[in-house]
Amino acid sequence: MKLFLIAGEPSGDKLGAALMVGLKALAPEVSFAGVGGPLMQAEGLDSLFPMEELSVMGIAEVLPKYRALMRRIAQTAAEVVRQAPDALITIDSPDFCLRVARRVRATRPDQRTIHYVAPSVWAWRPGRAAKMAEVIDHVLALLPFEPPYMQAAGMTCDFVGHPVVAEPVASAAEAAAFRAALGITAKTPLILTLPGSRRGEVARLGPRFGTVLDRVIAAHPDARVVVPTVRGVALAVREMVAGWPGAPVVVEDAAEKRAAFRAADVALAASGTVSLELAAAGVPMVVAYDLAWLSRALIQRMVKVDTVTLVNLVTDTRTVPEFIGAACTPDRIAPALERMLTDGPERAAQGRAMADCMARLGLGGEPPGLRAARSVLPHLGAEGAPR
Repeated sequence: MKLFLIAGEPSGDKLGAALMVGLKALAPEVSFAGVGGPLMQAEGLDSLFPMEELSVMGIAEVLPKYRALMRRIAQTAAEVVRQAPDALITIDSPDFCLRVARRVRATRPDQRTIHYVAPSVWAWRPGRAAKMAEVIDHVLALLPFEPPYMQAAGMTCDFVGHPVVAEPVASAAEAAAFRAALGITAKTPLILTLPGSRRGEVARLGPRFGTVLDRVIAAHPDARVVVPTVRGVALAVREMVAGWPGAPVVVEDAAEKRAAFRAADVALAASGTVSLELAAAGVPMVVAYDLAWLSRALIQRMVKVDTVTLVNLVTDTRTVPEFIGAACTPDRIAPALERMLTDGPERAAQGRAMADCMARLGLGGEPPGLRAARSVLPHLGAEGAPR
């Protein structure tokens, strides 16, 4: 059984790697080709080209790279057609992945197609589901309320849980050791700062986050700052934080990042999957995000929900303060972050919501990667006829 997988960013790389682990457990004869990052490569994928080339977001951000991305779309689609896999599995990154799927279907109309991560049609652009159904057979959803939206558009869909619930969380001892290694006492406030995993995000949010820290650390002069990051933006992050207060420490190693999450008192984070990682570790958070002005102006007209933070959405609460678009300013963010540093009703309510969120996403059940693999196999004829 041969599968062609495509992931375009670090979060997709995590999803793809977990799926590959599940597939290998259920169907040991499986082989993989496609595009992915270091985690998928560690599970046996020989990436067609570096995944980092696809890690861009927003209309204004994509435009300068449009021609290069179109060449990669054509190259990837041609490779899928050449290899004729049992299924094409696209993972998030719909602007790239679904264009590949459309080209493949134009040449191979019977190609089985599966998309991992349902489009957030409940939030904006509901027509995307019907458009996706033209080239996708089956969807693997991360959030429990998503399958009805996909089914209404004509695709089959299973909620498979979110991989964050299966990821390891550092122990209290590992957190204490992390603090000790940096000379941070148990009583010293530790602030995680996460300005994103893409270069554009880091460039746009980093200076604002630095100003927020200036203000918060002025009130808490002994506070320390830790900045978890990923390989593709690590150099830019190190250069940027050199002028930040709080003697910032940048960490890339996965074990160190887990320990930093468990050791932290509060986090300031870009919007995205990281909010679930923080929730899994029980770190109170403030979320902030902005796009280039053109992308912001266009997207603001389409949004259907009043929050983009996943903890808020999954639990139907608004316990995580968020500052999006025009609200993403240090003047607004800093007071919220300072409040979250202090024990009080807001911090306690967020703690309850984070625990509820993890339960709803499948904590304690079968690993989501294995659930995703069980959902994929029937569509390959490997465990019964395709649905």
